[in-house]
Amino acid sequence: MSVPSGRTLRLQPESGRGRGPVPPLRDDLRPTALVARLRAAGCVFAEEEAAALLAAATGPDSLAAMVARRVAGEPLETVLGWAGFCGLRVAVGPGVFVPRQRTALLVERAVALLRSVPGTPVVVDLCCGSGAVGLAVAAGAGRVELHAADVDPVAVGWARRNLAAVDGRVHQGDLYAALPEGLRGRVDLLAVNAPYVPTGAIASMPPEARDAEPRTALDGGPDGTALQRRVAAGARSWLTPGGVLLVETSARQAPLTAAAVRTGGLHATVVRDDERDATVVVGTAAPDGVSESSRSALTHPVTGRDGSVTP
Repeated sequence: MSVPSGRTLRLQPESGRGRGPVPPLRDDLRPTALVARLRAAGCVFAEEEAAALLAAATGPDSLAAMVARRVAGEPLETVLGWAGFCGLRVAVGPGVFVPRQRTALLVERAVALLRSVPGTPVVVDLCCGSGAVGLAVAAGAGRVELHAADVDPVAVGWARRNLAAVDGRVHQGDLYAALPEGLRGRVDLLAVNAPYVPTGAIASMPPEARDAEPRTALDGGPDGTALQRRVAAGARSWLTPGGVLLVETSARQAPLTAAAVRTGGLHATVVRDDERDATVVVGTAAPDGVSESSRSALTHPVTGRDGSVTP
């Protein structure tokens, strides 16, 4: 049983819960009983979740423990031990950021851009979390030299587990400080899903994200772009001429993210997919011999799935 594609199974917000006490898990482990228990706990997609838990459990005791963790508010993905992302199973566990389905837009754009890069492209997944983005890019693009980095040692452990199959090298440290110096000026594609939730908005997030995921993977500073600005400021020296920076952001924050990318010396466009509520800022470094003033004329705009492009 796969987690349904295109959405992550979530509990209802606290304001939408409270439809009565959660019934205890008794000897009746039939799917209907599990659905009732999950629904009472506020699980929006109780039927799908029950089927996923039944498929993952190794026996009645295992199932009971998994259901107890889920109704207590732990994300379904960390209970199962994996998240469905871009057609892959990404290993996750308690204390690591669960990849969101909207991030598939960043992966799709990365794979499309890498098709035009000769040889073995150098790809960096910065703020990598579980390594889901790097794994999906490697799976879609074929042979790449993949590096990933995160400041959180728990995330680094999960990323190493996920990226071993694609020979990815995972580094621990604060943004670019984690990367080997030998990568400077060699990176063809820099994929970044840095935290972009404004500090003041974290309290209103669903409890399974707010309470179960590390704050370092959520908190983007007062306006949500603090980490993005640091990424944009340093990207140009790591990119090869013509290399590309991809930054996931929100529709509201996209003008701020794009401005930071331009300030960092890159040409910026904004790609938007309304269906998935996904937004990516694309920053392109000038090719060799191209002046700053002529860069925009040589950089092709990027079109989103719904046809929207912001130059």
